[in-house]
Amino acid sequence: MSNPDPAWRLDDEDDFVLEEDSEFGLGEIEGNPPPFDNDATPGAVNQSAPVHALSSDDPFALTPPVAPQVHAPLSRDDTRTTEQPVPRITIHACCDRPEIADIISAITADRRMARAEVAVESGGIDAAVVRFATQASPNLLILDTMMQGPSMLHSLDRLAQVIEAGTKVVIIGAVNDIALFRELMARGVSEYIVPPIQPIDMIRTVCGLYVNSDKPFAGRVIAVIGARGGVGSSTIAHNLAWSIAERQESGATLLDLDLSFGTAALDFNQDPPQSIADALTAPDRVDDVFLDRVTTKHTQRLMMLTAPATLEREFELDHSAFEIVIDRVRRTSPFVVLDLPHIWTSWVKQTLLAADDVIIVAGPDLASLRNTKNILDLLKAMRPYDSQPAVALSMVGVPKRPEIPFKDFAEALGQEPVASLPFDPALFGMAANNGQMIGEVAAQSKTALAIDELAASLTGRKPVETKKTSLTDKIPFLKR
Repeated sequence: MSNPDPAWRLDDEDDFVLEEDSEFGLGEIEGNPPPFDNDATPGAVNQSAPVHALSSDDPFALTPPVAPQVHAPLSRDDTRTTEQPVPRITIHACCDRPEIADIISAITADRRMARAEVAVESGGIDAAVVRFATQASPNLLILDTMMQGPSMLHSLDRLAQVIEAGTKVVIIGAVNDIALFRELMARGVSEYIVPPIQPIDMIRTVCGLYVNSDKPFAGRVIAVIGARGGVGSSTIAHNLAWSIAERQESGATLLDLDLSFGTAALDFNQDPPQSIADALTAPDRVDDVFLDRVTTKHTQRLMMLTAPATLEREFELDHSAFEIVIDRVRRTSPFVVLDLPHIWTSWVKQTLLAADDVIIVAGPDLASLRNTKNILDLLKAMRPYDSQPAVALSMVGVPKRPEIPFKDFAEALGQEPVASLPFDPALFGMAANNGQMIGEVAAQSKTALAIDELAASLTGRKPVETKKTSLTDKIPFLKR
């Protein structure tokens, strides 16, 4: 079939390279897994939705189209991969199927799509031809079509005559057809997906198209906030960052965002000359060199940006300053732990919404239960395709204090807390006075083990076993 050199054809450096595949005769796209592999899902990013696999007897066999299904939000383990938020782009979707239009409309509420301007209309490829013959093309065009084979390619050739250069095109088709797939790749289509798909699949597809090629790495952001004051959320955030770095042996950066009363410098026995406030008050200046200057290196793997040590300045910062600084830091560290103050402002809310994981630290009391439930309800409603926020119970077992039992607390929340940390003032006081973490003072304590387990779940790794101190270790002559 003749190709009228469509405007969205990829540049030379972005061309897809096809290699021979022994089983299906399907080439692999360079840098991506084969989109129609028996064990893979449709497209390079659709990693959780079921796929109508091609028959092993006939690699070019078609499977009947199946209506897409909208599933429940993914579990924490299913959302381990971090998707970078899309830049400020325009997205236009032309859909043949109402259910696909609903999915695309739904993803506009996701935090990763916050900067994008999304429009959805019915009509498929033909509607796109009519619209963009008279108006500017979007940055990304999503086409949902029931067309197949030559009719689809003919319509795409018509679209190529009206679409502007630089527009990326994603097609949601009806069948797994390798010959069609190859034709679409040859025409420079960015992605071809076959239902059923989940909203998270569309989010990953769009985000994947706009990964910064210069700085593709983005660490995972873990936000820790207290349900009320005095429950030890900062202590847990600091110990969590330490455990990720030292127990899980993964790079971690701690950001103490309690600008007025942050305790990270005290807890780690540090006295840095600069603080995170220097970055937040001049976010446009924050680059790798600037970060190196204001960051404190506690260990080989644990870095931190601490809060100011005095009250000389008052801070009224826009949430964009926090967004910029956190984004810069996450490109230098696999895990970024945010120690958030117990306040409710626009920047705290936006920071929680933008985080990959949220840990709410609560005490076993009524005020904590109420506040935790409010935070959970808000985050679940505004982050429908993210992992659910986790709850950690702290200061459990204070003598003579009436407490809400663990089971009742979990039942009221509708989810079980991921950790229960005992009230142990002697242990916490010793660690604070020594400028050490719980894992350094008492590695086998219930608190240290609970934090290590939480760190392991967030990093997707197994908890690291710590060596128990024996009598032989304590008395040297017994080793002989």
